[in-house]
Amino acid sequence: MTLTRCASLLAACAAVLALATPVSAKLPAPSDEQKAAAAAAAEKAAEAAKKDAEALGRAQDRVADSYVSRLKAEGKPVPVAYKPPAAVATAPPAAAPATAAPTAPKAPQTKP
Repeated sequence: MTLTRCASLLAACAAVLALATPVSAKLPAPSDEQKAAAAAAAEKAAEAAKKDAEALGRAQDRVADSYVSRLKAEGKPVPVAYKPPAAVATAPPAAAPATAAPTAPKAPQTKP
């Protein structure tokens, strides 16, 4: 590429950038009615998500009950759900004695 071609390409890019900058505009702030509508929609979506989660839990329980009843009917052992042990209260460990933290070795300096 020649120097004049690079200069003309750079000028074209600068012109496009200069023309595109004023085009970007901010949206107006939402009105009180729009804010209320957005809050209502968010509340409705949260309620729907809660109902969906409850329905999923019920469906999973039905599947698990069916599986366990089938295992019992076949005379196979039924797996037991894992229950973690209760948390045991322990005393906090004794504080370690304060010592100076080791420092990293300094890099040798070179003269210019």
